Amino acid sequence: MDGFIGGVWWYIVAIGVLVTFHEYGHYWVAKRCGVKVLRFSVGFGKPLWMRKNKDGTEFAIAAIPLGGYVKMLDEREYDVAPEEAHRAFNRQSPWRRIAIAAAGPVANILLCVLFLWGAFVVGLKEYAPVVGRTTGIAAEAGLRKGDEVLRIGDRNIQTWTDVRFALALAGLDRERVAVQVRNADGDTLTRTLDLSKLPAEFDELQAPTLVGLTARYQLEPPTVDDIVPGSPAYGVLAEKDRIVAIDGQPVSDYADIAPAVKALAARGGPGMIEVLRTEGDAQSPERRAFPLTPRIDKGEDGKPVARIGVIHKSSGTMPDFDAVRRYGPIDAIPAAFVETWHKARDTVGFMGRMLTGNASLKYVSGPVTTARAANATAKLGLAWFLNFLAVLSISLAILNLLPIPLLDGGHLLYYLIELVKGSPLSERTMAAGQYVGLALLVGLMGLALFNDVFFH
Repeated sequence: MDGFIGGVWWYIVAIGVLVTFHEYGHYWVAKRCGVKVLRFSVGFGKPLWMRKNKDGTEFAIAAIPLGGYVKMLDEREYDVAPEEAHRAFNRQSPWRRIAIAAAGPVANILLCVLFLWGAFVVGLKEYAPVVGRTTGIAAEAGLRKGDEVLRIGDRNIQTWTDVRFALALAGLDRERVAVQVRNADGDTLTRTLDLSKLPAEFDELQAPTLVGLTARYQLEPPTVDDIVPGSPAYGVLAEKDRIVAIDGQPVSDYADIAPAVKALAARGGPGMIEVLRTEGDAQSPERRAFPLTPRIDKGEDGKPVARIGVIHKSSGTMPDFDAVRRYGPIDAIPAAFVETWHKARDTVGFMGRMLTGNASLKYVSGPVTTARAANATAKLGLAWFLNFLAVLSISLAILNLLPIPLLDGGHLLYYLIELVKGSPLSERTMAAGQYVGLALLVGLMGLALFNDVFFH
């Protein structure tokens, strides 16, 4: 499914699964604590479907798929028959209420582990953490093309996504970070990136680019898509030629062409341009070499620039994945727990830095961005969609654990205070907290929708 319909469908699937497990966590623990559950609802508003079990619990699917709830018997909300008073939520000990409130986020954490286990068993295709090109801070630190990133700070690296998140968090702190790599010769080396040199404000998720690291998969092939008429390459090179060397200097990326041409022009005289060319019905390309002399033109800034006249057009499509994280059913269990810890740490790290103002609030996303991401990952296959659900599940768990009234974390805060002071908070204090929590949640939702419209 594409576009709007696909986004809506996969969003409903994702939210439906996550909310169902979250609320089931509350329901399951409440039942074992002897609390009567009146309703288990996925979604808000008017029920579209409802069924009641023998214990009197109503199971419902409601019209607005933006969450869900478990309604329990509670004397603070309505009259309770004397014979059922012992089953009321408010009659339970603080420890039981803590267990019930914490059960939802815990269910999401366990669900994250389950999703990651499934993704690893299926095989999560990714891009290898191999450096394609370095400039700036990365080049100054000694990182080179072909280096495989093994570790950044205290985090083991397995994919380029790991590189992005590790550098994003370290960059926000403007710290010097050790990067362990394996170079093309197989030697393990440690380089130090001085991230204090990053701009005062930057896009956190673009940290590798700003540091000067380009992944191998991001390199553009040095193919000739067009030739400028009258240029040195006109009538010599042909469309679909792949340039492999200029004046003896190997070329593996389109970005290698300009400096090689500049060096050739500085040397003076013609140089050999070597290409791979496929003609006619030939099954394999033939290596050919042609003499060319760069022409000196005036650049956009008015300065002289050496050119040979070839044009490369980006395909606009992502290259095939070159790595896969796949484990057997047993080995995938510890791998899923470790990855869950990484995702939790990254999420908490970004949230903490947002609260302190070190990270941009534009990464607070709402339903529109979530729907787009759900649709995009679903197109990449089952493993990627499971990974997306895992990220969403751990984010939901952490969000719900924030000490904000109306959220599970707010209830946990109330019950912990009750344990300390020996008595529940007053109705007035709890009501005031509810209003504060409502204001915070409305503000958070407004920010998320604003970001959906203007930044995503």
